[in-house]
Amino acid sequence: MKNKQQALLLEVGIVIAIALVLMFVVPPVLVALGQGFRVNLLGRFLALAIVGLAIDLIWGYTGLLSLGHGVFFGLGGYALAMHLKLQFPPDAEIKLPSFMPLYGVTELPWLWKPFFSFPFTVAAVILVPALFGALIGYLIFRNRIRGVYFSILTQALTIIFFNFFNGQQKLINGTNGLTDFQTIFGYRISDPQTQMWFYWLTVLGLVGAYALCRWLTSGRFGCLLVAIRDDEPRVRMTGYNPTTVKVFVFAISAALAGIAGALYTPQTGIISPKAMDIAFSIEMVIWVAVGGRASLVGAILGTLVVNFAKSLLSETFPQVWLFFLGGLFLAIVMLLPDGIVGWLRTSGWEWWEKLTGKRQLRTYPKLELEMDESYEPSRD
Repeated sequence: MKNKQQALLLEVGIVIAIALVLMFVVPPVLVALGQGFRVNLLGRFLALAIVGLAIDLIWGYTGLLSLGHGVFFGLGGYALAMHLKLQFPPDAEIKLPSFMPLYGVTELPWLWKPFFSFPFTVAAVILVPALFGALIGYLIFRNRIRGVYFSILTQALTIIFFNFFNGQQKLINGTNGLTDFQTIFGYRISDPQTQMWFYWLTVLGLVGAYALCRWLTSGRFGCLLVAIRDDEPRVRMTGYNPTTVKVFVFAISAALAGIAGALYTPQTGIISPKAMDIAFSIEMVIWVAVGGRASLVGAILGTLVVNFAKSLLSETFPQVWLFFLGGLFLAIVMLLPDGIVGWLRTSGWEWWEKLTGKRQLRTYPKLELEMDESYEPSRD
């Protein structure tokens, strides 16, 4: 028990240290190197890492491969974007988002009016994706739909929402989406200091998401998620109700995706139906596959690696960067089927022990302590 508490304190200390480095060391270093624009990129990628955690929670730990999380991401992004579009200057004659008069709208739609309130907007960012995820999850899981059928249904969800949002020109500007955000709390959104606040908020959001997922995947509830992933019928036979658990964890995952969308939107300056595209939802799964399933650190690492690779390859090879990126995905899937963290836990660790000459017999801790350090287990 004591060792467990020490490991937990060590993990908390490492997470806090990394967060402080990301908040107060990385930005000035990048600015000093003349790479200040990458602070904004890093902020976007850290927001996407929250989606990676959401995907890992339901796919890596619960075995539910969702190909429709772009919908929840987009709902969170649109919720905040609607609030930002309602920040009119005091002397504005027309109290309407700039695109509405172009389509002949003369009065603010009722759906927009609650978004004047910032507390309502924050609640909408979290609750709208969560409640929608819970509803969809309940309809799917109560009928015991799982596996590839679940993935197909979530993918169909993205098609429905993508087409619906594309067709709402008067309400949310259709294909063009919501953009040209001006102010928040009286501060200009494009101001570097305001963007830095969004960056800091994203780092804190990622820490909070990690802590939540770490708590959920630990202890008895975490074991229950893994048991559902590995053998759901047996879990049902032991008296648990997997439907309730899956609906709950799917709603939590959807809420995390919504928060990520809200943090991502002001840093990119736009939210459009493109966020609900099938390709983007599949890309989220690739982030987790590259980092390593059932590993929260792997989900974050995979998201950052893939997105920074996209950014650097598109800058260096603007014509053929997609081929390089595809090759990177194929190489990782074929050479590292368990992702980067999965490789580090198995083959990578064995390789390191062999390199340093400290290979140990993996057995009970007491025997390891009594074992001769020069002992090497037989391969036979």
